[in-house]
Amino acid sequence: MSDDLQFAARRNPNEPEFLQTVTEVYDSIKVVLEAEPAYRKAKIFERLAEPERVVMFRVPWQDDSGEYQVNRGFRVQWSSAIGPYKGGCRFHPSVNMSIMKFLAFEQTLKNSLTTLPMGGGKGGADFDPKGKSDDEVMRFCQSFMGEMFRHIGPDTDIPAGDIGVGGREIGFMFGAYKKIKNEFSGVLTGKGLSYGGSRIRPEATGYGNVYFADEMAKTAGRSLAGAACLVSGSGNVAQFTLEKLLHLGAKPITASDSDGYAHAPEGLTSDMVEFIKDLKNNRRGRIKELAEAFRNVEYVAFGRNGSSGLQWNHRADCVFPSATQNEINEGDAETLVRRGVWLVSEGSNMSATLGGAAVFQKAKILYAPAKASNAGGVAVSGLEMCQNSMRHQWSAEEVDRRLKNIMVTIHKTCLETAARYNRPGDYVFGANAAGFVKVAQAMTAQGLV
Repeated sequence: MSDDLQFAARRNPNEPEFLQTVTEVYDSIKVVLEAEPAYRKAKIFERLAEPERVVMFRVPWQDDSGEYQVNRGFRVQWSSAIGPYKGGCRFHPSVNMSIMKFLAFEQTLKNSLTTLPMGGGKGGADFDPKGKSDDEVMRFCQSFMGEMFRHIGPDTDIPAGDIGVGGREIGFMFGAYKKIKNEFSGVLTGKGLSYGGSRIRPEATGYGNVYFADEMAKTAGRSLAGAACLVSGSGNVAQFTLEKLLHLGAKPITASDSDGYAHAPEGLTSDMVEFIKDLKNNRRGRIKELAEAFRNVEYVAFGRNGSSGLQWNHRADCVFPSATQNEINEGDAETLVRRGVWLVSEGSNMSATLGGAAVFQKAKILYAPAKASNAGGVAVSGLEMCQNSMRHQWSAEEVDRRLKNIMVTIHKTCLETAARYNRPGDYVFGANAAGFVKVAQAMTAQGLV
């Protein structure tokens, strides 16, 4: 392990997700550090491996039975070198400091790639909205914002949604912020259209991922049309990945949740995708209900041990992991390569483990890391910030056009950066190096702060 990584490991013990992403990024940028000695002299990597600020706080709230509950809240403000902190909030029992730091670090480089002036941050709480009433979620969100409001603002830190934080949660948090601060501002993104949100924001991450994958395929002289695609997850990212794949003539064949996955050998139809949207967004049901509603869909349960790798056993051309981090391990990756997969584009953050990613790279398949391929969500969040500043709302067509242009630009930047450092076609290297260089240039220009 290099001295740079040992420095990070010593300062962040027992934080495996964070150290995983730092290691993955360092493996790319060490080439940049060798080529740019000024960055090493200024200790840019060591400084970037530390957040500018971490806030951790208690979130007390009362459930419907009158019982008092306490959760832990976080906001990690990683880098403001190129703009105000920007990144989602995640409500899930797995949330801890390691996951928050990994997401905020990734977000910093991802936001750098979008071409928009946004720094990196992330937040959330170990609260599980699953099974909670609307009133319980509202009381939690109001308590959460009762502390969070001190640390955010439209020119300081602009949170958004993530796992467990959708339109309902954003609305409750925005209402609480507005009441506390007595101001109507663009402090959150992912808002409803009736109070300052952007069209195409719900679709953005999924659409952007498919736009990026389409560019990769074209570069290799291939097409998504007719391609059998494995998609994991059934939340926002997965839903609109499925939708855009159908728009481009691809054949998505799976969707999943934490209990199991649905498999449609002949391909999921637009009616099935609409069913999934209603199931997850309105009825908050389980993916097995898709198989119960459509006779040409089968359901496979993961079991108590969570053998989610079962969904990767099907023959496919392309894979769009869209559920959570580390959902593809080394064995899963080997299975996918063996079964003929030629493209993997990450919709979830850090979808593959280090071992899984190494398998994809060794096999020389088209492999897009999340900081490039799922940047569409934060890109449209940035466009929402722009619209809020102008007190204006663009059409869906205008936002979608801008989103596609951003994803095409990110793809081009990754390829050009990889080629510049003699790593042609390496999207992982290109994304890491390009994101790092922009932040490093800003940090160098601003001095030791």
